[in-house]
Amino acid sequence: MDVVTIFSAAIAQIWYVFPLLVLVYVIKSNWFKGVFGEFLVNRLLGTLPKSDYVAIKDVTLPTEDGTTQIDHIVVSKFGIFVVETKNMKGWIFGSAHQKRWTQKIYRHSSTFQNPLHQNYKHTKTLESLLDCDPALLHSLIIFVGGSSFKTQMPANVTYGRGGLRYIRSFRDVVMTEDDVQRTVETLNALKLNPGIVTSWEHRKHVQSIVSNMAKECCCPRCGSDMVIRETKRGANVGHKFWGCSSYPKCRAVLTLEETVKR
Repeated sequence: MDVVTIFSAAIAQIWYVFPLLVLVYVIKSNWFKGVFGEFLVNRLLGTLPKSDYVAIKDVTLPTEDGTTQIDHIVVSKFGIFVVETKNMKGWIFGSAHQKRWTQKIYRHSSTFQNPLHQNYKHTKTLESLLDCDPALLHSLIIFVGGSSFKTQMPANVTYGRGGLRYIRSFRDVVMTEDDVQRTVETLNALKLNPGIVTSWEHRKHVQSIVSNMAKECCCPRCGSDMVIRETKRGANVGHKFWGCSSYPKCRAVLTLEETVKR
């Protein structure tokens, strides 16, 4: 039996390993975690009464400097809810006024942008595009994925079904049925069509932001330049982050998360 025959026989026995490895890589990717988290929240928001609430998912809107992507917008006679999803594990530390929050998984700690600050741009974009009273807009952050808050969080930062309770806590009617319908029609007219082109344009905008950050990003501990690195093992394999160029002397870490949904 020649080498080619032996090699072919070996491949025939283990061919299934390759698609399995690809599947594992995809499941562990930040892209999949984000999509799956948005899917879970979409299912939750779908349980709201259709007569009172209209949920619009994955809304990419034009801005002066590019685009901004909003996970979900819920329009109702009780107001407009701007929902940001976070699919994260571990302990979460933060407060409403801190610029950066901390995620801790066992001994590994990393920081990420305060999602309330991240969602602020989304609400301001909607305020401008809809030309509406800012009092009608409510920012809501929903965490999924088994994370646990280790500091007191504002009422609009919550887990899964807590998001539903927060939305339902608003009972004062502030919009007429015509207002709701007009808002939904305006959003559907303004949002960019989902697809490869829209995703590519948004990614290109994000990459330009990352590039600009690279020119001015410095270590919060020692002031050295920060470089983009990738986690090689553990629960966050494939996760990209800013790491201090002075590593291992300095082990400061910043996440890239805040650039993803600018």
